[in-house]
Amino acid sequence: MSPRSDPDALSRPDDHIDAPQRDAPSSDEASVSQPKLGFVGWLRFAWRQLTSMRTALLLLLLLAIAAVPGSLVPQRSSDPNGVTQYFADNPGLAPVLDRFQMFDVYTSAWFSAVYLLLFVSLIGCVIPRTKHHFDALRARPPRTPVRLSRLAGFTERPLPTGETPDAAIDRAAAELKRAGYRVERYDLRGEASVSAERGYLRETGNLVFHTALLGVLVAVGIGGGFGFSGQRVVVEGQSFVNTLAAYDSFNPGRFFDDGTLDPYKLSLEELDAVYETRNQEAIGQPIDFTAHVSVQAKGGESTPGVVKVNQPLRVHGTDVYLLGNGYAPTITVRDPEGEVVFTDAVPFLPQDANLTSIGVVKVPDGLEEQLGMVGFFYPTQETLDSGAFTSNYPDLVYPVLTLNVYQGDLGIDGGEPTSVYTLDPSSMEQLTGGATGVESIELMPGETVELPNGLGSVTFENVDPDAAEGDYSHSVSRFASFDIHDDPSQGWVLVFAVLIIAGLLVSLFVPRRRMWVKAVRRRDGAVVLEYAGLARGEDPGLEEAVASFATAHAGASTDAAAAAPASETAPPGESADDRANPST
Repeated sequence: MSPRSDPDALSRPDDHIDAPQRDAPSSDEASVSQPKLGFVGWLRFAWRQLTSMRTALLLLLLLAIAAVPGSLVPQRSSDPNGVTQYFADNPGLAPVLDRFQMFDVYTSAWFSAVYLLLFVSLIGCVIPRTKHHFDALRARPPRTPVRLSRLAGFTERPLPTGETPDAAIDRAAAELKRAGYRVERYDLRGEASVSAERGYLRETGNLVFHTALLGVLVAVGIGGGFGFSGQRVVVEGQSFVNTLAAYDSFNPGRFFDDGTLDPYKLSLEELDAVYETRNQEAIGQPIDFTAHVSVQAKGGESTPGVVKVNQPLRVHGTDVYLLGNGYAPTITVRDPEGEVVFTDAVPFLPQDANLTSIGVVKVPDGLEEQLGMVGFFYPTQETLDSGAFTSNYPDLVYPVLTLNVYQGDLGIDGGEPTSVYTLDPSSMEQLTGGATGVESIELMPGETVELPNGLGSVTFENVDPDAAEGDYSHSVSRFASFDIHDDPSQGWVLVFAVLIIAGLLVSLFVPRRRMWVKAVRRRDGAVVLEYAGLARGEDPGLEEAVASFATAHAGASTDAAAAAPASETAPPGESADDRANPST
């Protein structure tokens, strides 16, 4: 007779289904079908996966990886000239990278997706944990376990002479409370005990860490929306006014209002560059760049300032960074009658560590046809075996300027914007260099050379005419590339960053533990005090803490049995499950 047909036999519930035997054929009656999740079920599953701490850590790592391309290729937001040069140097690769938004990494769709997913994941992690932690803070410490001998650091001490069990437990509660524990007095089975716990600050620090991390994400997003970043190249002796039209490139946030720009004038007085001259293995390596500037507010006095690499200057709510520098030869073009039709200090973009630089001169008016010149500047010119020029040192020792002249349409009359650093020769006739058979123009500071076809003359001005003969150290002006950055959330980011570090330190170094003291009457009538603790996480100092408290509370024990080790074997009949649940 089966158990189901015999009401007196021990049987499983009527709705129980046995799993099929491995060697028995499966049947429909023995199979168990799982319920389908459905659309709402899948949404809940996706939400739980997204808001898990594992997913948050994975997204944080993915965000760090996604930011790597921003340091490998120039970004339009911080180095638009570098992007232009990258397209010129890599005409095949650059359009492919641009299609994947590699030059706008931090505003790209894929970076924003990771950013927003991390934002949502952290919110889903922090809010439930905060509620759970708040409830735990209001809850009473747990009841004292029946058998403290199962717990870490278990030790026994005799009841101090002349003190009652209740008095000893009350004193233990007071001492634990002074040590920062939350205490609760219990009387179970006629045995007085105190339950104490501490270390909730550890979880508080953990929540502060994650909340501050969320705050950084919010602050960066808001700051990027209301801030701006602009770039401007300023030559020594020239000035820049903080207006929208004065920037070479400008990248506003989504909610930026140009009416919030604080007008001020920034003048570059001098740019000092220091290069290595003693170490033969590193001759010419840059040591320091210092831009000496003056700042003048509207209607105010001019005040001096210094901008160095990684040392920005705070000016009227904006940070001024020194991005790069180079040379700006002063070039003058005259017509056949000797009238000046063009004169300016033209920034030349460095091409190597020794500042071999390239620049473009455009003369749209004053001559019969528009004139364009592509120039190379060599701070310390050296002729290679091939006959080509190069620079072997970045400072001004033997400066040489070469120019290739083009005549024709510069392509600027149609109103379309063009870069001042490039020249389109497709509608122009080349007059020197290349296949023309006419040598390129070569100039040193202070020299003048006639242009071909009687077009006039070009002069490489020496900006230090009072220098001794052969001294070219200050003959050419320098330029500095400044990045003016405004981020209204900088202060908040700093606050959240401090909270992140503080929360992390607290969560790492504050142990969370529980401790119990119980007065137990033995069979012979003697009363002993039992001490034990329980770690809520890694806590290598728990056993020492229990022993120290027991010694301070009841004094050192002379009974050998009073100091039983925490790793003592469980009493007979005690299972592993009992040891894992000490409150049973």
